[in-house]
Amino acid sequence: MIKKHISRMNLLPIVLTVLAISFQCNAAARSKGGKMPSQPIKLYYLPPSPPCRSVMMTARALGIDLELVLTNIMEGEHKTPEYLKMNPQHTIPTMDDSGFILWESRAILAYLVNAYGRSDALYPKNPRQRALVDQRLNFDLGTLYKRYMDLYAPMLFQGKEYNDEAAEKLNEALGWMNSMLEGRVFVAGDNLTIADISIVVVFSNLEAFGFDYSAHENVAKWFERTKKSLEPYGYEEIDQAGAQMLASFLKKE
Repeated sequence: MIKKHISRMNLLPIVLTVLAISFQCNAAARSKGGKMPSQPIKLYYLPPSPPCRSVMMTARALGIDLELVLTNIMEGEHKTPEYLKMNPQHTIPTMDDSGFILWESRAILAYLVNAYGRSDALYPKNPRQRALVDQRLNFDLGTLYKRYMDLYAPMLFQGKEYNDEAAEKLNEALGWMNSMLEGRVFVAGDNLTIADISIVVVFSNLEAFGFDYSAHENVAKWFERTKKSLEPYGYEEIDQAGAQMLASFLKKE
């Protein structure tokens, strides 16, 4: 079970990763230009969590200083009285920006760009462009990520077998996304946005788990393009590493 694997993990490598990422985010935040938070933003997170990874990469892209707070949900660290007071839904990621508490990763992504973005490139202010980004985020939340979870959550958390019907439903969603990408470089247009960052973490997991999406040509090309675009913002050390960690849990079941 995943609980056994996480509870037995040697936390030293994770702590070292946290320190390394925190240092690099600090350095980025001190770079010139753009307004920055008055103090580091606390992010309660767990490295394998896809939503947490999307927030971390977005913060890196914006040059925002993060204070990463390792929160092992398998050990109940998200259900302490202090955590429940902060977030009664006891979910990760949860953000604390000088007392402003926010959870739900997609809401956090939008907030970070709105509050600290040097430009609106990642989340356009143009009503139609933003509406398209919002639609893609909602597609991710209500369809793509949900169907990914319908397939893999029972395998990860309950030790269930691969479900062909759930895999078919996920593949259907990938087909819809493939159509959305027709004539587009990224999911909402010609530029990388928070919609791409939110969705790419799903594909990093699918790649690590060995799910075959090669029949969807536009999706496959978009994934490679998005990975390359996010390389300067910690794609390998944050997203790919987290996906591989999840895949190791899956293979041990």
